[in-house]
Amino acid sequence: MDVSDLLTSAGINIAICVMLLSLYSILRKQPGNACVYFTRRLVSEPVRGTGDISCFERFVPSTGWIAKAWQATDDEILAVGGVDAVAFMRIVVFSIRVFIIAAVICLFIVLPVNYYGQDMQHKEIHSESLEVFTIGNVKEDSKWLWVHCLALYLISCSACVLLYSDYKSITKMRLAHITGSPPNPSHFTVLVRGVPWSPDNSYSNSVEQFFSTYYPESYLSHQMVYGSCTVDKLMKDAERMYRMLKSIDPRFLDRSLPYCIPGGAAHPFMVLNLRADSVSSSTSMDRLQSSQRRKECPAAFVFFRTRYAALVAAQVLQSSNPMLWVTELAPEPHDVYWSNLSIPYKQVWLRKITTLIASVVFMFLFLLPVTFVQGLTQLEHLDQLSRRVPFLKGILKQWKFIHRVVTGYLPSVILMLFLYAVPPTMMLFSAMEWNISRSQRKRSACIKVLYFTIWNVFFVNVLSGSIIRQLTVFSSFKDAPTQLARAVPTQATFFTTYVLSSGWASLSCEIMQPFLLICNFFRKFILRTKVEPSSCALPFPHHTEIPRLLLFVHIGFTCSIMAPLILPFLLVFFFLAFLVYRNQILNVYVRKYESGGEFWPIVHNSAIFSLLLTQVIALGIFDIKRSPVATGFIIPLILLTLLFNEYCRQRFSPVFKMRPAQILIEMDQQDEQLGRKEEIHNQIRSAYFQNPIISHQVSINSNLPLSRNTSHHQGDEDNLHGLKSLKPFRNSTRSIR
Repeated sequence: MDVSDLLTSAGINIAICVMLLSLYSILRKQPGNACVYFTRRLVSEPVRGTGDISCFERFVPSTGWIAKAWQATDDEILAVGGVDAVAFMRIVVFSIRVFIIAAVICLFIVLPVNYYGQDMQHKEIHSESLEVFTIGNVKEDSKWLWVHCLALYLISCSACVLLYSDYKSITKMRLAHITGSPPNPSHFTVLVRGVPWSPDNSYSNSVEQFFSTYYPESYLSHQMVYGSCTVDKLMKDAERMYRMLKSIDPRFLDRSLPYCIPGGAAHPFMVLNLRADSVSSSTSMDRLQSSQRRKECPAAFVFFRTRYAALVAAQVLQSSNPMLWVTELAPEPHDVYWSNLSIPYKQVWLRKITTLIASVVFMFLFLLPVTFVQGLTQLEHLDQLSRRVPFLKGILKQWKFIHRVVTGYLPSVILMLFLYAVPPTMMLFSAMEWNISRSQRKRSACIKVLYFTIWNVFFVNVLSGSIIRQLTVFSSFKDAPTQLARAVPTQATFFTTYVLSSGWASLSCEIMQPFLLICNFFRKFILRTKVEPSSCALPFPHHTEIPRLLLFVHIGFTCSIMAPLILPFLLVFFFLAFLVYRNQILNVYVRKYESGGEFWPIVHNSAIFSLLLTQVIALGIFDIKRSPVATGFIIPLILLTLLFNEYCRQRFSPVFKMRPAQILIEMDQQDEQLGRKEEIHNQIRSAYFQNPIISHQVSINSNLPLSRNTSHHQGDEDNLHGLKSLKPFRNSTRSIR
């Protein structure tokens, strides 16, 4: 690929970005798109109308959203999105800072050395091959290789300093979140799994007997985890139907559902009402009690009187059998992934192995599209392309522009389209792993997607030419640095176009929200709804966006001194990401739970891995270029990077795994001094709602300390009252009709 091909790809992507961003600035001004581009504000506060905007201004592109996103402070991001949002934006800020340093060093020092590394007659700039701008153009045993060694030292030291600063800052924010937030029920709660079955006692009685015996002073109460039953499904269906139908125009409902006539035999709402009435009339306390006992799962949330007691109970081994009475700190109530809690704990290891095998198989199956993409990037001449696709021979001879699109733009687009199927698949695998919280599921999916993208986008594309043609890349592990050193500079052009297509265009699609925009159009003009829905608000997709950013960080580090021409395109991507993601956090995504920035160690470890890989590749390059002195200076840099990573792991990583006992004890003492312990205990008893029928009432009544043995009977009686809550839904459906 030459410079003109790169400029063609850049021009296409710049045109797409400008068009989509301009279209977004118009669509966000339309009142009917408020539920797409202001979802978070719709949920938290009413969105002002656009009556003060003239009709002409509503259809003219503007840059007002850019100014608002740029002027937003970290305190505003923290108030809106929490620590997770601030930590995510720190990834973008870290990338901007480190690659500005790398761009200044590499573009003004390393790039001229690469360009004039060989004694050759240079062509015009637009006709030059991109390989002359890489380190592969430097002749062997050149004294200018010291420039690359010095540049790598400066980039590595700058990255380590910025990583340490951000790790320290995120750790402080996490601790401030623990101490500064209102009393969190998860601090007093321990999730117990693997409760042993007893023919004489229910799971609930076993949990109560165990913790009241071994934790008599600190045990407060507990709440069992129940499996799904008919009543639960009925209530969930009723609530879902009510949310969906309350926003539909009644006139459309009458026209589109002619067979749903009140009094008709097939009316679905009457069937629902009859089911509810039959359940309410035929359910007795004894039958509901036995039904609950059958539906009890060997898992429970155990509440303790102090935070420190819950921390101790979560860390110690409860039984001589590690598969029984397994305890860990409970996630936040809104973060609980209820469907996984009913799975027996003994299946965890089997599920983890199964998902690991499935993930590996999926990674290798993805080699097929990657091989096809690499086949396109290897078409360097028109005659090669015409031999492979004969009917294109006449077209390609006339239009060289098509050749530039096929070799410079099309491969990245095809790979990007295939990659869209990866996050949903990895999210499914993470759900099968039996993660107990939504944040854990996203964090697990984030790691899987990160490994997948780095392997398939970077390593497979770098080594595919050698694998397909020679099959000798992994013949010797010690030769891996040399193989990577030969392959990375040759694939730098593909990574540059990948940054343009998958980077710039994906950010434009992210801010456009095409799927939600289509759904909103269908709802407005097909279903003819009038009320803006607020139940479709989505949390921030960390499992897709974090791997995307870290992949570009990885590409930036590995190509910085070898192909510096990629750095300006990376900086444009990260500056655009800074504006787009800030806008999305402020206006679109809703915070449904808070993990306190628990995914930041993933970011740190990924950055360290990218640095180490860059240094290993540089080691191989200096060996190929026969510069033993420069090679010797890279080895201490690798050791220093490993020592820095180990220090950060010892200094900061434990804070993200466990809560400090010192802080929890001080918070317990403060609660006791203020006399609010009873209030906190009443709150945590009713914090974890599994469903509106069983969990809410049982969690309240089963936790009375003086009448624990009668908790189930009282909860059953309240369940009968809970069934009567279907009546407001019946009234609402009649009003809709």
